[in-house]
Amino acid sequence: MTSSMTRLDTLLPVPLDLTGYRLGAPQQAGALTTVPVWGPERPGFVPPRSGLKLKRVVDYGRVELHNGAPEGVAIVPLHIGYIQHGAQNHALCSAALLAAGQTRRFDDACCVQAGQGGYLEGRDQWFFVLPVELRAKALRLRGRYGYTKLWEDIVALNREYGLPPRDHLEQILTGKRRILTQFQNRLELLPGQLGALFFVDGAFAGLELAPDARYFADVWMPLVCFAYGVAAWHAEPEPRAAEPYRAGSLAELRAELERDRAARLERVASWLAEPVGGNWKVTEEERYLDLRLSTVTGDGIAGQVVTDGGRPVYASLFAAR
Repeated sequence: MTSSMTRLDTLLPVPLDLTGYRLGAPQQAGALTTVPVWGPERPGFVPPRSGLKLKRVVDYGRVELHNGAPEGVAIVPLHIGYIQHGAQNHALCSAALLAAGQTRRFDDACCVQAGQGGYLEGRDQWFFVLPVELRAKALRLRGRYGYTKLWEDIVALNREYGLPPRDHLEQILTGKRRILTQFQNRLELLPGQLGALFFVDGAFAGLELAPDARYFADVWMPLVCFAYGVAAWHAEPEPRAAEPYRAGSLAELRAELERDRAARLERVASWLAEPVGGNWKVTEEERYLDLRLSTVTGDGIAGQVVTDGGRPVYASLFAAR
């Protein structure tokens, strides 16, 4: 890829200062392509897996999260959800900022599993990020109470993917987990990587940026397997026999492999040359010290960012459908 194609602000002319972020070589697994992102690290933020916990489900649609770290701000990942054994599964509609030791209640959470009750203190849980097909809808529901508010969309998604039309997201998240986790196995998280671009079947699907590599490592599996892996699984092409290489020697085989690699890079470069979004609108949602959490919307794109002095600390922007 040319040097202009390795700059993040070429693809996403968002109203953010993306100076210093650079792109690496793309990786592909079926319909899912990821382009790693490196950039300025912002230490001092709490990784979500080790520091952030679902403390309890207060009631349907009401959950409490706790930042258990002795120091550091926890950025609650946008559209994080928790799968629990023996309790109602929920996802949040918005990101959030939690101070060290803070417990915060969210009254606008979405139940993503109808028909099962029970409450559970923060144990026996793992987290996911809502599939991109549901994310724009969930973002529009932030601040709106009603635990069933995403159920119709979950039913539609299950029906679209050939599953029983029930308002149970775990039909995908747990029922297809063995298939979805293959994306984690086939796509490599690289040293120092703090973000990624995601493309599904050649179309922009999302941009995810984290404060540092440790934070991004915590959200990598939920993003690649669930946030974007679900759409990629659905878009997976029908298997077909691969065209055999016609190389007659090791040198010729290497040349054919290099041609394939160059063609793949050229294809991804063409995607990066097409800016996405436009008509951007940024709405501030909350503040903590110098940090600002804002919702970003544009043409066919939506998400949230956390900035410090105008520079991004965290970003989750995705194709809105």
